[in-house]
Amino acid sequence: MAGKRVLLAGAGDLCTRAAHLLLAQRDEVWGLRRHPPAHDTSGIHWLAGDLTQKLDSLPTGITHIIYAPTPGSGHVNLAASAYPPPIFSRPGEAAYRAVFLHGLQNLLGVLDTGRLQRLLFISSGAVYGAHGGSWVDETTRPNPDRFNGQVLLDAEQWLAAELPSAICFRLAGLYGPGRLALLERLKRGRAAVPRHADHWANRFHIDDAAGAAVHLLGLKQPEACYIGADNHPHRIDELYDGLASMLNVDAPPAALASDKPGNKRLSNARLRASGFEPSWPDAIEGYRALIDGAR
Repeated sequence: MAGKRVLLAGAGDLCTRAAHLLLAQRDEVWGLRRHPPAHDTSGIHWLAGDLTQKLDSLPTGITHIIYAPTPGSGHVNLAASAYPPPIFSRPGEAAYRAVFLHGLQNLLGVLDTGRLQRLLFISSGAVYGAHGGSWVDETTRPNPDRFNGQVLLDAEQWLAAELPSAICFRLAGLYGPGRLALLERLKRGRAAVPRHADHWANRFHIDDAAGAAVHLLGLKQPEACYIGADNHPHRIDELYDGLASMLNVDAPPAALASDKPGNKRLSNARLRASGFEPSWPDAIEGYRALIDGAR
């Protein structure tokens, strides 16, 4: 479907990559963020705005939206099930609620929705909580065990009632160019991994996430929800050990035992059935390409 007028609300890394794909198919793209780039010749129409505040001067006639803000000022991988937590501090519940629920309400409250055909809400596998290592798909009942998953689920439910045509895109942990924190922690010996029980790592390459988002915007009869993940969840100790070997560093030590059950394995079967195939179906090979490219 060419000729879309697309608003990227929270135009960070994922949305910027999606924008290049949209522009290549002759769509018109606006990017809304707190601090737009001063000089950009990509073709994106940049808008300055904070979703948590009053929004002004939004374009009319928007047909499609990707809603993908970032809470707080630091980088947060919303869907990551990384263990242990990153060394930077995560935004709290108030920051999540401000951008994912109140920001969404602010945007739809001021946007001219007369021509709006689709809104893609970037959510997270965190809405499912832990499932003891079992497979999870879009029919699995959400049961978040942390505030980030609960806030995202609240936003999903509000959006479904307000805009039934919206799509929720629940992402696994994103990695790719510019997202090398795990590799840096392994190189510095600052990573630890649970070895006492099965914990699963679900990953999705950032370029695949952007491509899938554009794919879902163009589907004629989409489902209300999709999981964004690659084809092969890995035991997290096997993933970390494999990456340490590629980096020629020591395998990470065992983390302290956790009383939480093992995580889940996210199924991308519905996304693939819709016609999308990830270019990076296995995170091991995706990370290998990153490591080789850095040498």
